[in-house]
This record gives sequence, C-alpha cells and structure tokens, in this order.
Amino acid sequence: MDAPTPHSATLRALPLMLVAMAFIPAGDSAGKLLTDELGVAPVFVAWTRFALGALMIAPFAWSATQARLFTDWRVWLRALMLVGGITSILTALGTEPVANVFGAFFVGPIVSWLLSVWLLREPFSARRLGLICLGFVGVILVVKPGFGMTPGLGFAVLAGLFYGLYLVMSRWMADVAPPRALLLSQLAIGGVVLALPGLLTVPEITGRVAVLTLVSAFCSMAGNFLLIIAYRWAQASHMAPFVYTQLIWATLFGWVIFATLPDGLSLVGLALLVASGLASLAVRRG
Repeated sequence: MDAPTPHSATLRALPLMLVAMAFIPAGDSAGKLLTDELGVAPVFVAWTRFALGALMIAPFAWSATQARLFTDWRVWLRALMLVGGITSILTALGTEPVANVFGAFFVGPIVSWLLSVWLLREPFSARRLGLICLGFVGVILVVKPGFGMTPGLGFAVLAGLFYGLYLVMSRWMADVAPPRALLLSQLAIGGVVLALPGLLTVPEITGRVAVLTLVSAFCSMAGNFLLIIAYRWAQASHMAPFVYTQLIWATLFGWVIFATLPDGLSLVGLALLVASGLASLAVRRG
C-alpha cells in the first residue's frame, strides 16, 4: 500500500482534530464556571484536570512500557508545557470572556507553525505564512496590546505560547509511544507537579463543584487524546491552523453559558483568526 500523501493524511486527521477542538473549550467553559462563578482556585481546577484525567485513561493506557516512558526527559518537558498552558488559561478565564481568552490564546498555532518549520524541518509554504500572518493580526485585534490589554489576556497569551510549544512536541514525539500512553504520561506528570498547590486550595465540594470538575477533566482529557492522534497522523504545520476552530465553539459557549459576546474590534479579530484557519483547507502544497 502506498504511503499517504501529506494532504490525504491531513484529511484523515481533520475530523479528529475538529472534534478535539470542540472538547477543549467545553472543558474550559466548565473551568470558568468553577473559577469565575464558584470561586474555585484555578490551580485546583488545573490539578483535578490532570489527576482525574489520568485516573480515567489509566485502565485503558497502562502497559509494561509505560514506566520507561517516564524516563524520557522530553515526556516531562512536554507535560510541563501543558501544565503551564492549562494553568495560565484557567487563570485568564477567571476574569475574561471565553472568546477573548481563546482569541489571545491563538498565538499558539502561530508559534507551532514557525517552530515546526524551523525545528522539525516541515515544508515551508509562503501561502501558509500569509495565513499565519493574517491570524496574527486577528490576535492583535483581540489582545489590543498597549491600549486595552488586561492581565487576564496576558495570561491567555502566555497560555498560547505554552500550547504552541506543546503542539510542536506532540508532533516531535508522535512515534515515541502509542497515543494513550503519551496522554497518560502527560496527565500523570501534571497531576504530580500540581498536587501540592491543588491540595492546598481544595474548595468545599458541593454537587455543582463536583459535576463541573468532572466535566472539565473529561473534556480536557478527551480533547487532548484526539489531538495526540491527529498529530500522529498529520504534520504539525498542517494541523496548527485548524486549532482556530476552537474560536467558534468558544464564542458559542460564551454566548450560551455566560451571555457574553466580544466587542466589535475583538469580533473582527476572531473572524480573521477563523478565516485564516479555514483558508488552510485550500492550501495543499508550499
């Protein structure tokens, strides 16, 4: 059987990527309800995402090779990038609308594409560079550096930087271990790293807190599992633009759950981000 072409691999991975991009803002919306409305500490939400996610996936992922995976320094670095990203975005969601946070967060795919071309030697495409630049303009309109940027949006940008590095490392390590093993390793490491601050900020566990905590953990785990599979099948530079589809879900969840919509300038920026991501469907070769 002939090896799949880059374009066919992208089409194969695309459905998983799109579903993953719906799960992640769903989990973050649950996290915002916990931090913004119920006063739960962001670090507790982040810790439970990792710890509960690890418990959910462990029965299906543990194998004799799992222990050896934890001796790979790249596994730890990749997990720490995700820890930084999730903690930062949950901090941002405590004060900012979901759509605005995700708009600022989308500096991540820009970082991912640039580093994939530079470090992973993936093909350079002038058209993809143009789309990435268009997306960056969208990020600037959302963040408004210098005349409207808030600390919350600063944390969202930081989350995007962490996430961009995480995406590149996901592609770099795609063949190191099966997707379930990679997912378990990052969740277990995150649970260990955040255990102390998480335990120190345990809130009163009401029924609503428990349900939202489980939803946050499950959606984050499921989204990242599908993302790992997608990055195993297709090039990181081809997948990165589709991360922008999270913006559609983030805006929808913000409107339905929190009754908030971005301001006019931010809406223009979000539209540019979505357009730059969807336009990549027409870009097959650099």
